[in-house]
Amino acid sequence: MRVLEHPEQEEIELDAVLAALADPIRRRIVCQLAGGHDDQACIAFELPVSKSTSTHHFRVLREAGVIAQHYRGTAILSSLRSEDLDARFPGLLTSVIAAERTAKIATKALPRSVAP
Repeated sequence: MRVLEHPEQEEIELDAVLAALADPIRRRIVCQLAGGHDDQACIAFELPVSKSTSTHHFRVLREAGVIAQHYRGTAILSSLRSEDLDARFPGLLTSVIAAERTAKIATKALPRSVAP
């Protein structure tokens, strides 16, 4: 059985988590995981990047300790490591998700520019 490497809770580093969450695609993945159920397959994410780039983003999140991934058959399922992150950095994940959702709402509220 294939197993993916994850840092233990005490090995999760703030710099790695912040670097992983600095990318808007990765924040989008985190918000979808936070808003959905655990164990979402990578194909459940509609991302505006290629499959290989998507795989890279998931790997960065996993290696930083933001998400956990495991194989089920040939699919890789992902879930947020909310409890581990809250234990290491209380409120960080909640704040990032809230800020991302607020930014998304604000962006949708902006009027569309009208072409001349």
